[in-house]
Amino acid sequence: MACCNQDPCKKQETTSQETCCYVSNPYLATMKEDVLYHFDLGSKTHDLPAMFGDIKFVCTGGSSWRMKSFAQYMNALLELGCATADIPDICAHTDRFSMYKVGPVLAVSHGMGIPSISIMLNELLKLLCHAKCTDVTAFRMGTSGGIGQARLDGAFCHYTAEDKMNYLHCAIESGIRNIEMESAVFAAMCNRSGLPGAVICVTLVDRLQGDQIGISHEVLKEYQERPQMLIGYYIKKRFCNK
Repeated sequence: MACCNQDPCKKQETTSQETCCYVSNPYLATMKEDVLYHFDLGSKTHDLPAMFGDIKFVCTGGSSWRMKSFAQYMNALLELGCATADIPDICAHTDRFSMYKVGPVLAVSHGMGIPSISIMLNELLKLLCHAKCTDVTAFRMGTSGGIGQARLDGAFCHYTAEDKMNYLHCAIESGIRNIEMESAVFAAMCNRSGLPGAVICVTLVDRLQGDQIGISHEVLKEYQERPQMLIGYYIKKRFCNK
């Protein structure tokens, strides 16, 4: 998918000003400074092209520690030679997100839920624009709990166990095998911005069997490593073929 900065809902005007990929906002070019508040970065306070201009892969996930772990994994996999313990958190002065850069890979946490990831993606797309990044591919990695959200273990429940099973079987018959919370907005914003993206998640719970995670911490950790191994294999293949 080629990157595009055209808004399909608005008639485009010819302009001599330089436009950038991944955003569709003519007012950004008129701003003296764009403060990416939740990243603790700014277009005037930081040399964003020097810091991020070589980014070709953006990998996002919910938790900060998982993103640090992924950055360390990619550092070793691509044999970049940096000490994995010394990879700095670029967003260390904020309490919202964490960000790690190793070679052409940027790993960014997005927190939990659609509001949190939408805030992160909004600033990320502008960051890629200000850094003049091109040909970037994005990934959302993480975990999910299987089909549906008809849980019986919440603080409130106004349906029966039979209602739940009917709902889940209806989803299965429609071809649905998994529903993942943040993927909808990730896919929507990638599509709108022209940023190629993919979601790779591991399912931890079979909702047909129950709502709670019953596997051990060791098995859970091994499951969570599977998406990063798949993404790492893809990145290494692309990285080494250049």
